[in-house]
Amino acid sequence: MLIPHRYKSLLPPLYSAENQKDPIVQLKFFNPTGAQSWFLIEYSPEENLAFGWLDLGSEPPELGYLSVTELECIDLPFGLSIERDIHFIPCRLSKVR
Repeated sequence: MLIPHRYKSLLPPLYSAENQKDPIVQLKFFNPTGAQSWFLIEYSPEENLAFGWLDLGSEPPELGYLSVTELECIDLPFGLSIERDIHFIPCRLSKVR
């Protein structure tokens, strides 16, 4: 589970930060075997869907939606999977960009 239960109710709901010029990035996920990173700004626990800054490594980073369920299903080499950065400190999107 990428998002522990204690965080699910604390994350801002989808569309709550859409009028903010520099919203706070709440969580970071990353691929331990690649260059991909996902920075969550908003989250819907009902849909397990998030909105945030997506840096997929092969194309320019952009704001977009991501299915947390799909990230949890990705099987990586060596038995690894997508991970949550437990050392990430919430910060403004401008700092992540």
